[in-house]
Amino acid sequence: MIHQLRIYELFEKNKVHFHTRFRNHASRIMRKHGFRILAMWDSETDATARFAYLLSWHDIESKDAAWAAFMADPEWAEIKRTTGARYGDLVGAIEDRILTPTRYSPRLL
Repeated sequence: MIHQLRIYELFEKNKVHFHTRFRNHASRIMRKHGFRILAMWDSETDATARFAYLLSWHDIESKDAAWAAFMADPEWAEIKRTTGARYGDLVGAIEDRILTPTRYSPRLL
């Protein structure tokens, strides 16, 4: 079992549009492709708003296959195109980290 941590830089002017798109569309389409989202967080500092979420995967191969299917999904491509045309960029920099548990790590549910 591995975990993936994704952290998105959000633009203040489009934060509500990002959350609407992720809540109503991205997370639903991700589930269709086998994504297991464990938790989601907002993280804000004086300078930057960020959105982070944690995914659970059986292995790297299943993660890679699911991401490829999600990125190729025609519904997601159209939603991304239309929201981008209407609001501009909703996400800036993206951090993507694979988290592998140590031998002494407590087990997650």
